[in-house]
Amino acid sequence: MSRFYVGRNVAIGAAMVLSLSLARAADDLPKADTILDKYVEVTGGKAAYEKHHSEISKGSFSMAAMGLKGDVTAYRAEPDKSLTEIDLAGIGKVREGSDGTVFWSINPMMGPHVKEGPEKAQAQLSSRFNAELKWRDIFKDAKTVGADTVDGKDCYKVQLTPADGSPITQCYDKDSGLMVKMTMTAQGPMGDQPVDSFVGDYRKEGDVLMPHKIKQSAAGQEVVITIDSVTFNADIPADKFAVPDEIKALATKK
Repeated sequence: MSRFYVGRNVAIGAAMVLSLSLARAADDLPKADTILDKYVEVTGGKAAYEKHHSEISKGSFSMAAMGLKGDVTAYRAEPDKSLTEIDLAGIGKVREGSDGTVFWSINPMMGPHVKEGPEKAQAQLSSRFNAELKWRDIFKDAKTVGADTVDGKDCYKVQLTPADGSPITQCYDKDSGLMVKMTMTAQGPMGDQPVDSFVGDYRKEGDVLMPHKIKQSAAGQEVVITIDSVTFNADIPADKFAVPDEIKALATKK
């Protein structure tokens, strides 16, 4: 047999081995629904989540590179009402929220803003209450796309594709089943920005295990959010989620 045929057969054999190895590696990855359902289970279970209909979280905000610090309070209620307030010392209060229909933000430096298009679609995703349980309704596709290592933890990477907007990739610790990282493209008035969010310090609030520290990295800046307390089924006044007058005026102009 000539060297050409020997070489060709070796190359074909190597390609077949590589293909089989890759296929086997893909087969070894657990399905996305197994990973996502396990997260619900290890953090408390479906019944524990379903007991909650509203939530108030309080904590702190820090952006060290710019010397910014402040208090954070977030109100949420089913199905998709939300209000987040960040009180920054020396600057003022940053607010963003939703009454379930209008999604908006008010920034002391940029003024009022009504979210529309892809930005609104992304805000709708983040405002969904108990989204951990409802991922099948929220996303049109979920698949395990590989493995990674985050802060020394071996993880599975799950890609979630919403009906509208860019995919989100979430990493889940292979051992604990807890989410440790999320990567997404944030939509905003300043354009699209890739954002990495590292999630940790899981602690129990009631019957649910929740992360109490979120470190976000975007546009060369790092933001750290620390959660100090979470109150479920709190009595939140209905007008807490009302659309602010300046947002109403802006929406009317548009």
